[in-house]
Amino acid sequence: MKVLLVDDDTVHLMILKRIFENSNDEVVVAKNGKEALVLLEFDPDFQVILTDIMMPEMDGLELTMHIRESEETKQIPIIGFTAGDVNYYKEKSQGMFDCLVPKPMDFFDLYQLAKSQVA
Repeated sequence: MKVLLVDDDTVHLMILKRIFENSNDEVVVAKNGKEALVLLEFDPDFQVILTDIMMPEMDGLELTMHIRESEETKQIPIIGFTAGDVNYYKEKSQGMFDCLVPKPMDFFDLYQLAKSQVA
């Protein structure tokens, strides 16, 4: 599975990357939405995207909006996670996320959720 991880928290990125790589998944990381869009522009062939919602430069909501507007990437499942109010972001995102989960989260649960999105 090819995964794009987007989070400004280096520790979260490191833990999630290791979990996915232990299952021989290909992992690419970005520290904000702008970095993620550049990566997607050059390689839109990700099977799932996991993104934090609250990040500097470009947050997960804006990133997801751009992903959903692009013909090349709109079909990629997106899992969002946030330390903020999940219900608020679910309403604000108007269904753009395939899943939206609260932080703190169990990283292995997040891994399983990502695997379940890839058919």
